[in-house]
Amino acid sequence: MRIIKLDAIDSTNSFLKKMIYREVVEDYTVVVAQYQTHGRGQMGTSWSSDRGKNLLFSLFKDLSVHVVEFPFYISMAISLAILRALQFLQIPDLSIKWPNDILSADKKVCGILIENVIKDRLYSTIIGIGVNVNQIKFDHLPQASSLKNITGVHYDLDEVLHHIMTFTKVYSQLLQDAQYDAVKEEYESYLFRKDKPSTFRMDNGTLFSGFLKGVTKYGKLMVAIDDGVVKKYDLKEITLMY
Repeated sequence: MRIIKLDAIDSTNSFLKKMIYREVVEDYTVVVAQYQTHGRGQMGTSWSSDRGKNLLFSLFKDLSVHVVEFPFYISMAISLAILRALQFLQIPDLSIKWPNDILSADKKVCGILIENVIKDRLYSTIIGIGVNVNQIKFDHLPQASSLKNITGVHYDLDEVLHHIMTFTKVYSQLLQDAQYDAVKEEYESYLFRKDKPSTFRMDNGTLFSGFLKGVTKYGKLMVAIDDGVVKKYDLKEITLMY
């Protein structure tokens, strides 16, 4: 495993993407930054972090050796890998907020941005991960927290990275072994607010209530509404509220 450490960069995902088209990149290559000037999250959102306090990195995963028919399984697997790593560090009350935010005690401690590289078929993927580790204050982000806020422990960032990578290889192997049902079942078991009455916001701002039932293999959220009908929603169509 190759680890590239940078002081500051616009985006570790962008850095890795340029590497892919410039050279042959080793599987599990990791780019870690102390600070990102243009960190990105899901749906074009920005990711803000105090310098040197959080774990900000991107991972290159070569998929040329096996076929992943449904890319959302990559999202499920990496979500579980991070959750398991945080469990190993004894972070309490962990869950996954669809599609792949990691929560502790209903507060967001990790965000993931996955960008697939397609050459005729899904060739490789770049996984951007931001874990709030030792940052204490999150101005104007009431739903954000950090490992240190939750446990009172100051963490070594390299140690957190080591555990995430260890579990990432475990779940990557499950995908390589085509254990898709097992990954999906475990992912759904950790879904935030699964089978609980929840509020959802449509892309036009309309709010409605329903019960989160699970996800499809394409990553759509399955929601049971008042009349018992289960509808499927894409990430661009709906937001699960806290």
